[in-house]
Amino acid sequence: MLIKRIFITIFILTAYFSQTYAQMNEDNKEVLPQYYYSEKEMDKVSAYIEQQYGAYDLVAHEVVSPDIHCDIVVIPPTEEQPYYKLVTMGAGAYKMDVPKGLRSYVCDRAEYVIFLPQNWNLESDKEEDYWPIRMLKFIARLPIAAEDWLCEGHDVQLTEEGSTVADNMGFNSCVLMPSIGKDGQVVEPLKFGSGGKKVAF
Repeated sequence: MLIKRIFITIFILTAYFSQTYAQMNEDNKEVLPQYYYSEKEMDKVSAYIEQQYGAYDLVAHEVVSPDIHCDIVVIPPTEEQPYYKLVTMGAGAYKMDVPKGLRSYVCDRAEYVIFLPQNWNLESDKEEDYWPIRMLKFIARLPIAAEDWLCEGHDVQLTEEGSTVADNMGFNSCVLMPSIGKDGQVVEPLKFGSGGKKVAF
């Protein structure tokens, strides 16, 4: 099932990239991603990430965004929390197809987070250093490509045929868990007004 998801993802993402380039208008202006936050929503997400995880100056902006625009916010290490926090910003613009019976328990939108040691080389493009970013972007797009949904407790195989995420790593999968914020507590979903729209982390 997971390998099938990976193949579906690769196929659909390739199609999305092709479609994006094909849809450029005569002025060579790239079209908007298929799913995106409004300006007001983006401001709320950005402020919430800072509130929950800490101040940041660096955002790794995505160059080509065929489906969602998935930036990565980088919160630097502090004395109290000596590790990097990487948070997607844009994944939650897509509403996942959560089964009807679970919708009162499971958020149908999500952003994804990983913590990395403070000596992690975020400037390297070597796979042994880059895999966490690739993983975040892969997971962010998996529900779109597979027309499926993700929530806490789900495990995701990140590579084909069981190979490891990088030569220096001994695993090929991850498990989604509720994220912990800078106060040491579980980060509650971000609520957008009174319409019931929520984004889990």
